[in-house]
Formats: sequence, C-alpha cells, structure tokens
Amino acid sequence: MQRLTAVCLCLLALLTVSAAFAADKAAPAVKPAPLPKERSVVTHHSVVVGGKRIGYTATAGTLVLRNAKDQPEASVFYIAYTRDGVKNPAERPLTFAYNGGPGASSNWVNIGGFGPRRVQIPNAKFAPPPPYRLVNNQYSLLNKTDLVFIDAVGTGYSITLGKTPAKHFWGVDQDVKSFGAFIQRYLTKYDRWNSPLFLLGESYGTFRSVALANYLEQQGDNLNGVILLSSILNFAETGPEDGFVPRYSNDLRYELTLPSYAAVACYHQVTRCPADLESYLRQVRAFAIGPYAAALAQGDALSASERNAVAARLHAYTGLSERYLIESNLRVSLSRFLKALLHGKGKEIGRFDARYDEPDLDLVGASARQDASANAVSAAFNAGFRYYLEHDLDYRTRRHYVGLNMTANSHWDWAHVVNGQKYVVADAVPDLRDALVMNPHLLIFSANGLYDLATPFFRTEYDISHANLPAGLQHNITFGYYPAGHMLYLNPKALAKLHHDLDAFYGRATRR
Repeated sequence: MQRLTAVCLCLLALLTVSAAFAADKAAPAVKPAPLPKERSVVTHHSVVVGGKRIGYTATAGTLVLRNAKDQPEASVFYIAYTRDGVKNPAERPLTFAYNGGPGASSNWVNIGGFGPRRVQIPNAKFAPPPPYRLVNNQYSLLNKTDLVFIDAVGTGYSITLGKTPAKHFWGVDQDVKSFGAFIQRYLTKYDRWNSPLFLLGESYGTFRSVALANYLEQQGDNLNGVILLSSILNFAETGPEDGFVPRYSNDLRYELTLPSYAAVACYHQVTRCPADLESYLRQVRAFAIGPYAAALAQGDALSASERNAVAARLHAYTGLSERYLIESNLRVSLSRFLKALLHGKGKEIGRFDARYDEPDLDLVGASARQDASANAVSAAFNAGFRYYLEHDLDYRTRRHYVGLNMTANSHWDWAHVVNGQKYVVADAVPDLRDALVMNPHLLIFSANGLYDLATPFFRTEYDISHANLPAGLQHNITFGYYPAGHMLYLNPKALAKLHHDLDAFYGRATRR
C-alpha cells in the first residue's frame, strides 16, 4: 500500500510539472515596456524685449542620457528657446539654466525671470488664487542668448529609465555628471558646439554651476560665463543648530548673516537707516567681521560690559531688544530672527524673501513655523507653469510635473570630490578656483538679494574671497545687489536692474 501511494504521488508530481511546463510554453512571453525615446514639441512665438520684437522657437522635449555601455539611464526634460532669423546659430550665445533645491525643477527661473513669458503676481504680496496670467517678459534674456531650461532627474518630467536607481543621480557628483552629459548631448544634437556657453543657476543651482564648470572644463569644454543667483557654495556654514548654541561651534554663520538681518530690519522700518543703504551695509559688514567676531570668539570669557556693548550695536542694526540679544547669547539663529523681528506686530517674515510676512499663529513659540514667502508665491508658479506647458507649448503628457521633489532632497548624497580630495560637507569653492585657473577667460557674475535670508550676500562674498585666487583672476568675478529676496525676479524693479547688468555681462563675456 505504501509503495502504491508513493507511485501515485510521483505521477501527480510529474503531471503537475508537465502542466506547468505546458502552461509556460503556451503563455506568451512578457516583454518589458519599451523605454521612452527622445521627444520634442516645437512651437513658434515672439516676445518684446527692450522695445524690440524677437521671434523665437520653443522646443519642449526630452533627451536620453546613456551610460558607458550605451544603455539608457534617464530621460531629461528641457525647454529651449532659440531666436529666429540668426544667420549662424552655432555662434549665438547659449545659456543652460536651472533651479536648485536639490530637488527643484526649473519652472521658477523660466516663467519667473528669464524665459519669454512671466507669471503675473503682485510684488511682495500673497498671490491671489487662480486663474494666473502669463504675460510678455520684457526682461527675458533672449535678446542676448538662447536659453535651455533643464529639469534635474526626479523633477519636472525627468525620470530614470530601466532599472537605474534614483540614487544614481541624487548626489553632488552624480548630479554634476548628469547635467554635464545632458549639455554635451544637447550641443551634439543641435550643432551648438561652437556657441559661447553660459551656465545660470539659482540657489543650489549655483553650487551645481561652479562644480559643473570645473567638471566640463576638465573634459575640454570651456565656458564663457557663469551666472550665480543667490549663491550657496559652501555648506560647512549651514549645519544644524540646537537652541542658541550651534552644534558645530560655528560662530561664522552669525557674523555672515548679520548684514542681511540689518537690511531686512531697514526694509521693515524697525531700525533707523540712512538713505545710503550701500554705505550702511558696508559699516555692518565691518562690525560683523571685526568687533562682533572678536566678541563671539571669546565665548564665556566675554565680560559683562563687552557683552552689553555688543548687544547695543546689534540692537541698532537688527531692532531686536538688547535683553533678547543678551538672553540669546548674542547669537540669533535664522528661525528665531524670522519670528522675533515683527513679533510685536504678531507676524513672521519669510526666509527666502524677508519682504513677505504672514500672521504668527504661535506667539509663544521660539522659532518661525514656516516660510511666508514660499506660501505667498509657490501656487502661482506651479499652476501657472503647468498651464503654460499645455496651452503655450502644446506639451501634453500623462505624467505629473514634479515642481519640488523632497524625497530627492532628503536622500541627497552630499559627498563631493575635487581633484581627488573628498569633501564630506560639500564645498564648491575649490571648484570655483580650479575652473578659473584652467580657463582664465571665464567670467562669473554673482547676483545677490539684500533681503534673502536663505543665502545671505555676505556669506557669498566671504566664500568667494577665500577661494585663494591669483590676483589676476580676482577681477573675473563681479557682484550685483538687488532690493529683493532669494528669487530676485519677484521684484520687477530688481529684475529690470538684473537684466541691465546681465546685458553688460554677456557683452563682456563674448567680447573677442
């Protein structure tokens, strides 16, 4: 009986295997989904800049990035604007532009500042709900350069392909390599290798630009110019804080932020400021890097009389009470400043643009709850851009346009290698130096908002002045200052001045 049972079980197993084999043989093979091909949608428009009408072609599309084995790894979305009627397009200046984050798409610098269309929103006020209007951008850079706005992988419509993991692109060096690959692919596809080349980045995009300039030049691809909007070049000064004591004992952050605090206090009229703001801020810089720095360096050894004297000067510059400053150990963190400046009026100010304010819903809290400036304008840029893509550029897809990818931001690999040296805390200042040394004709323009508390202008000046540049190269870098915040273009007057300054910059950088 046992033998019969065993035989039956064997027969059952064979039948099962045979059935499964037959089913596999009969079932059609499952083919992997085809990888997306490069796509482009072309439309034609015109814009009036400086009183002159410019006809241009807009190309919204994707380029595929491939690895060393010619395997597709990513599809990168871009929008290019090229001027019509140019006799030799290969020699016309070409600017690659993007935002930062990391994890931000390029819609801000496109319909905010430099593309041919701008989303219309009130200056220094909360934008109303939709519908949003897109209007002619009289400050577009198309009068000087063709423009290519790039969305980093994981933002906009840019995606990884096949089995390529997102972390392959989410990091300092990974990001630089992918942008370099995109630029080289674009130059090849559209025959622009002989065009004067420029990079324009905002916020983290400035870090990317400097590192990317170094990366491209190491491959023999020289640039004419780099435009830095609201720079962050060295993250060593931005570590976390615990109360009023910085975890890394880095007093430099307070010294470099003080001039921006003073400018913001002037804007909100909580201090007495002279008519000549430029001279006044030079005075604040001198105090910050001089007596203030010396006082902070003493730590607990600072005497009571010295502490009171410094508190009095800080009060004059910031409008914060001397008692509050002393109780803060003379060190007011950014989140506390956003909360404290207009506390008496029951308001918090914005981090990205301190001209904006909103009601403070937690009057007894120590730090700001959120960013008033981001709340004021983000919806207009996001919704306005999506409408623009479909109705102006005729670009339609089932995919969702990712304006800001916080997953990319939180998973970013911050390690950075420059000339074989690894920086655990990312620092692009060595890239700045090396890019200029390799290409002494490279020009750099640094644009700074006086009311930007996310990337204070004095910190940018400090980082660039400590690049250890030879004297002959220091004049390759020029600065511009504007009555605006992080997104300089939110103030039309600032955008007009910036356009004027960039007109001159392009002229210098393309002069033979």
